[in-house]
Amino acid sequence: MGRRLEGKIAVCTAAGQGIGRRVAERFLEEGARVYATDLDAEKLKGLEALGEVDTAVLDVTDGRAVGSYMKTVDTPDILFNCAGFVHHGTVLDCDDKDWDFSFDLNVTSMHRTISALLPRMLENGGGSIINMSSAASSIKAAPNRYVYMATKAAVIGLTRSIAIDFIRKGIRCNAICPGTIESPSLEARISALGEEVGGVEKARAMFVERQPIGRIGTPDEIADLAVYLGSDESRFTTGTTQVIDGGWSL
Repeated sequence: MGRRLEGKIAVCTAAGQGIGRRVAERFLEEGARVYATDLDAEKLKGLEALGEVDTAVLDVTDGRAVGSYMKTVDTPDILFNCAGFVHHGTVLDCDDKDWDFSFDLNVTSMHRTISALLPRMLENGGGSIINMSSAASSIKAAPNRYVYMATKAAVIGLTRSIAIDFIRKGIRCNAICPGTIESPSLEARISALGEEVGGVEKARAMFVERQPIGRIGTPDEIADLAVYLGSDESRFTTGTTQVIDGGWSL
């Protein structure tokens, strides 16, 4: 097993399941000390078996809670922003409440964590910020993803802005833009679509069909990329949108 993050400290949001969980696990396996947060404490159990981890319940839509929590963590070398929500529908299905919640969780939460930790990262000589965006953004259009696409395009803008503003101060900031990835969120969307199209298996086949590579991606594949972006191997990489979508955006 490699130790590509030996001696590094990482903060990970939404680390309880799916991509966030697997990234937190891989960071631990690669030698990092990890501060792992989620809304559900139960979902964070088991991480301690993999390495040095501190777990906490954190609502990243609560600005005060984020600010208070970030004061308790050691200055990180890596910040992995993973919290997010996929709203289904067009502009006609999106009211102000849907719009505000999606932007609060998908974009503003990143602003909160970065604002809280960036000054200390700068004092520490730099670090790597990794933001979860999506291939369904300014990269590729997807039907019935109106506000989701708007938020994920905003994440790309946020990422590039951080990258250019602090490029000479040791901060690297990159966005990961996945295609369709196996996760609890995907399973929920497949289940919902199954009710519309006549079965879960038919719905799953529809998701697979849109992937030119012929399959759905795995959290492991996203975690591999996150480890690279968090490690010194990517020290010349900043401001990028790392598309990992099985050719969907081709």
